[in-house]
Amino acid sequence: MAMDVVDYEIKGNEMQFVEVELDPGEAAIGEAGSMMFMESGIAMDTVFGDGSANQGGLFGKLLGAGKRLITGESLFTTIYTNQAQGKKRVAFAAPYAGKIIPMDLRQLGGTLICQKDAFLCAARGVSLGIAFQKRLGAGFFGGEGFIMEKLDGDGMAFVHAGGTIERRTLAAGETLYVDTGCVVAYTPSVDFDIQYVGKIKTALFGGEGLFLAKLTGPGDIWLQSLPLSRLASRIFAAAPQRGGHKEEGSVLGGFAAGGLLGGLIGGDDE
Repeated sequence: MAMDVVDYEIKGNEMQFVEVELDPGEAAIGEAGSMMFMESGIAMDTVFGDGSANQGGLFGKLLGAGKRLITGESLFTTIYTNQAQGKKRVAFAAPYAGKIIPMDLRQLGGTLICQKDAFLCAARGVSLGIAFQKRLGAGFFGGEGFIMEKLDGDGMAFVHAGGTIERRTLAAGETLYVDTGCVVAYTPSVDFDIQYVGKIKTALFGGEGLFLAKLTGPGDIWLQSLPLSRLASRIFAAAPQRGGHKEEGSVLGGFAAGGLLGGLIGGDDE
């Protein structure tokens, strides 16, 4: 299937969304639950699989759905087709604070490897597949496991990541060490491996974990400053652990409030 060439506009700062403009007959595919709004004249259809092409028969549909299931995504993909006479727009919203990155797969060599929950939407014709880590170490300790998501085609795809995004181009043989959760995407020419931090004290008390991602060029990589896992762990650590509401203020304020309450209940003998 030929790729649809779509125009787009990314809006917002911390909580972004992307508006995709569709000519008559053009379509976009979106991750389940990512649609923000669509104009009248756009038909929405949920398909079994990745919706990238005419999947021949039941086996093709099962194969496309199975690839998405392995990467932890929904079995279904939604296709938004412009059935009107003029141009129409459909918007897809980011699931949490961060940035939406437009990826022109044609300029990236036709393939992009990204973390499993990074894909947001794409032009019709982009294929969503899986990419297996080549090394056992990268699979066990790489932060993303053995399986990552692979985007194939020559159209536009949109990837979401947390915090601020940094794109770096690595020369041949150039190496960058990155926190494993901060790797968003990379081109297939980049070698992805795992590096032990080297010292037991650093591994136990440095706060960065036991391993770092080792990315070696040539190729392009995209990094995020705030992985969702890091954000979730901070929220969990700050949340009340025993139910009820967590009091605001300092620990001293908590002791003072407790002392005041004790005085009111027990009385003041002095």
